[in-house]
Amino acid sequence: MSNTQSNKNPEKKPSEAEVGILQILWEKQPCSVRTVHEDIARFKPVGYTTILKQLQRMLEKGLVVRSPGTGKSYNYSASETAHATQSKLLGRLLKSAFRGDVNELVMHALGDANTSGEDLEAIKAFIDQIENKTGTGTRL
Repeated sequence: MSNTQSNKNPEKKPSEAEVGILQILWEKQPCSVRTVHEDIARFKPVGYTTILKQLQRMLEKGLVVRSPGTGKSYNYSASETAHATQSKLLGRLLKSAFRGDVNELVMHALGDANTSGEDLEAIKAFIDQIENKTGTGTRL
């Protein structure tokens, strides 16, 4: 297997720390280990080698791909889009914690969050879009 490919295993989900790294990659990819380390080190103390090891594990899990960088270094990119990863994580959460009940998930999320009026308006507009697309229900 070449260095630009990974052992992609769709069953392996990212840990919380790996999601933090993925967020940096989605915003700035491709990134060197140094770039990822500098970004994370602004918020919490972490060693360069820790980030390197995490990226290597993420490569093995298929969460990232790497390509040659400058010198002996590599650049890393997320193997999937943010939307695809978020959808998988949400789907797993929905199945495991809410037994597939979307209503429970949404009610729980809205009940535990400090949802602003602006947020609620955006959610209502999104629901309207879904209803118009599927032709279900009419809102007054």
